[in-house]
Amino acid sequence: MIGRPAQAGQAAGSMDRNDTQGLISIWWLDGKGGGRRLSWEEAVAPPPEGFVWLHFRRMDRMKEEWLRQASGLDTSVIESLLEDQARPRCAVFTEGALLSLRGVNLYRNALPEDVVTVHLWVDTSRIVSVQHEPLSAVEDFEDALGRGRCPRTQGEFVAELATRLVERLDAVVTALTDDADELEDQVEAIQVSDLLPKLAVMRRVAIKLRRHIAPQREALNHFSLEDDAWLGPKDRNRLRDAADRVTRFSEELDSVRERAAVIRDQMVDRRAEQMNQSMLVLAVVTVVFAPLTLVSGMFGMNVGGIPGSDNGEGFWIVSLILLAIGALMFWAFKRLRWI
Repeated sequence: MIGRPAQAGQAAGSMDRNDTQGLISIWWLDGKGGGRRLSWEEAVAPPPEGFVWLHFRRMDRMKEEWLRQASGLDTSVIESLLEDQARPRCAVFTEGALLSLRGVNLYRNALPEDVVTVHLWVDTSRIVSVQHEPLSAVEDFEDALGRGRCPRTQGEFVAELATRLVERLDAVVTALTDDADELEDQVEAIQVSDLLPKLAVMRRVAIKLRRHIAPQREALNHFSLEDDAWLGPKDRNRLRDAADRVTRFSEELDSVRERAAVIRDQMVDRRAEQMNQSMLVLAVVTVVFAPLTLVSGMFGMNVGGIPGSDNGEGFWIVSLILLAIGALMFWAFKRLRWI
């Protein structure tokens, strides 16, 4: 059981300004749709109404003890906040809830399968978040706060952030679906050697992305069941809607993976058909030229008694016979539809 954590202001009062490594920003949200960014000194005594958002970035030099003093949270919660490759999950405690979510970045040169984890601790007076890498959804959320679009409750805060994370997943999944459509259209026209690398990348991204985001549905649904005054019916509906969208994304990623397998089967069949056609042509050529080679070899023996060896027209007669045999065999194969 986690005891009641110290307030952010109390923790901030015991910290030196130069010890704020890892702290990205502090926001005070008044609970009426407004808010402003706080300095480290202002966070020592935040206004009594509303709630405070402490946002950290996990850094190599960040120690567990420092984050515990800065946030006032229990050690077990701090360990969860500092966990790097945590699966999306929700853990409900007496004084609050711990929520771990994953999102993708839409930065230039960002890989779609490289998901970033963000941990949230939510209680009645504050939200403490820790991210391990820059996350575009969080940055956009802060920009919205700066423009005055501030959530009124902690539940609205989490619902808004979860929605932004899901919207970016929507863009990535849609792009993968479009890639699958394009590859299906090109499977008969493009070279197999050019298609296979694209197909491998698409399958890898779909499999890895699904494995990372599928548990997010259960985490959001679990958090929506939190029984606190700051989580209203509208917030629960938005969280469930985000969870349903994650479920749809998982299904679409499964579909992309299955379509990739079908495309690969088509390429294998196409390559096998090309190989069979080549082998058939080779077999026909071999069958046609085998008797011709035998006849020409026999007439080419350097022994006595070769028919027509004394006839000046013997070469042309043998050549005509060989051409006739070859034409007859070609006609027979054509009639039998072997070629």
